[in-house]
Amino acid sequence: MAEFTTGEAVALELPIARIPTRASAFLIDVVVQFALGCSLLFAAAAVLAAAGTDSAWMDVAALVAIVGVLIGYPVACETLMRGRTVGKVMIGLRVVRTDGGPIDFRHALTRGLAGGIVDFWILGGFGAIAVLTSMCSPNARRIGDVLAGTVVVHAQTSLPRPALATAPPWLAGWAGQLDLSGLPEDLALSVRQYLTRVRTLTPAVQANLGQALVIALCERLRIRPPLGYPPVQVLGAVIAERQRRALPAAPAAVSPMAMAAIRS
Repeated sequence: MAEFTTGEAVALELPIARIPTRASAFLIDVVVQFALGCSLLFAAAAVLAAAGTDSAWMDVAALVAIVGVLIGYPVACETLMRGRTVGKVMIGLRVVRTDGGPIDFRHALTRGLAGGIVDFWILGGFGAIAVLTSMCSPNARRIGDVLAGTVVVHAQTSLPRPALATAPPWLAGWAGQLDLSGLPEDLALSVRQYLTRVRTLTPAVQANLGQALVIALCERLRIRPPLGYPPVQVLGAVIAERQRRALPAAPAAVSPMAMAAIRS
């Protein structure tokens, strides 16, 4: 299991897919790719033979078919099937972002190119590089996962109900009036990480880091910080309001650690 913090400070634990299950899914995909490649080559040969073209066109068709199968297949499948290929569906795996969210075409393309060039085929020694890098990674990430910012997890395991942040009641009204469109994702991530780990920090670090984050946050939002409240409460109120706007239908579950830190 690995802990993920989503873009809205939702903490999730997802089961990481390790080498044996990923290898099984990969072998299934190889069989599908082989069958698809043979079909494409047979169809191309038939069309080119009927057109009476020379052998150079067949070489071009073979190259296009190989690239399309080795790179286009995983990219298309993971984009259209939201992080899954035929092999991953059969084994019960899914590719997600490192924050637990679904991947898009950009992530799938990065993974596909890295898989075709580095991890598996051209330079990968038929998967040797992918195996070595996965063994060295705590979350079993190959080079394509590192470059794309993704991780492969078991998709059939039921996910726990996420623990959402909550705002102190005395700051909920203040936070509800804020325009949060100017809050950049990198700063929001720093605030979420602070709130997640605040109970493990020393009082001095809590105060200094929290105050620095409050100043940076208020500068970006162009507001004055509310006076008389500790940084953890101000930051918690802003993140909770941002989360509430992004997840209007989410259940109002609250992380006990986050609640204790914000109320303390």
